[in-house]
Amino acid sequence: MRRLVIGLVALATPAITTLAALTAPAQAITNGSADGNAHPNVGGLVAAQAYSDGTWIYCSGTLISPTVFLTAAHCAEGGGDRVRVTFSTAYHDGDTTYAGTFHGDPAYDQKQSDPHDIAVVVLDKAVKGITPAALPKADSLSGLSGDQKFTSVGYGAHQVTNQAGGHQYLYDDVRMVATGALNSVTPTWLRISMNPATDNGGTCYGDSGGPNFLGSTGIVAATTITGDAICRSTNVDYRLDTPSARSFLSSYVALP
Repeated sequence: MRRLVIGLVALATPAITTLAALTAPAQAITNGSADGNAHPNVGGLVAAQAYSDGTWIYCSGTLISPTVFLTAAHCAEGGGDRVRVTFSTAYHDGDTTYAGTFHGDPAYDQKQSDPHDIAVVVLDKAVKGITPAALPKADSLSGLSGDQKFTSVGYGAHQVTNQAGGHQYLYDDVRMVATGALNSVTPTWLRISMNPATDNGGTCYGDSGGPNFLGSTGIVAATTITGDAICRSTNVDYRLDTPSARSFLSSYVALP
């Protein structure tokens, strides 16, 4: 099942997934621009076969060590734990991919206030020539100021249109980037504005698991998990400085 991202976070919504797969290319960052090589450590999970619109990427993520790719637990696909990752700026079938094994947090449960919606792909071979992103220090995001900016990157839907049959989500497998301002901080989430009326941008379906960098730094503050259905209001992201996130990640990478 294709994963869709709402706001900055990805949701697993079968009805919307089917609609997007049948009617449009994959969703990406909204009110943003092509990232080019600005964030080469941001990649995408590549489906085993193309969707009906010819696109391939169903979730996003970040290289956090030469052999570890960070993403969301809800990005697990039904075909097993073997997956492929690309770091192409605009993916086309045949581009380089890296094979690896998907490991979701065993405590993952969307019914919990802390859903443990975090996962990694342990790659078979180290990625060369790409500097991994950094992780935040413990509890370093609790006191963020209200004007804090975040840089969201991913391969999700880049445009949402409203047509006679309903909203259509447009995908093209291009790595995109946008900037949003902090709305609020909870013990588990960062809520980031992606409202174009206030010159903010954010994520959409397909950006799940992708990074929200702290300002213009290389620190991944939180990963995209969910948001509003038409990708125009709020990006809801899973904090990486919490005890639960750090406990999971400590099994795979050294923490700051």
